[in-house]
Amino acid sequence: MAMKIRLARGGSKKRPHYAVVAADARMPRDGRFIEKLGTYNPLLAKDNEARVQLNAERIQYWLGQGAQPTDRVARFLEAAGLVAKTERNNPKKAVPGKASTERAAKKAARDAAPAEEAAAE
Repeated sequence: MAMKIRLARGGSKKRPHYAVVAADARMPRDGRFIEKLGTYNPLLAKDNEARVQLNAERIQYWLGQGAQPTDRVARFLEAAGLVAKTERNNPKKAVPGKASTERAAKKAARDAAPAEEAAAE
């Protein structure tokens, strides 16, 4: 059975609250889970200690049983010092979007036009 440590959403519309749970990977996001391991409240300030609360002992147990954390939960675990920090690679992050590239090309053409006229005279 493939186990995941992931977030299960709770709360009302536009007021999310998440539980960090150990669940079978085949179960739905907010469906059946095996154990609640902590909470995450994104509405609190980032420096608030109640924003992310984890049961470190139980998380270590599930990691030892082969449970895989999702990307977001892995970041929480790295911040808490429960797992080693992994290097992430997003090569597309630094590449400008289509509209930005077009704007830059137009600006370069507009700036180059007066320089060409001055050079021709």
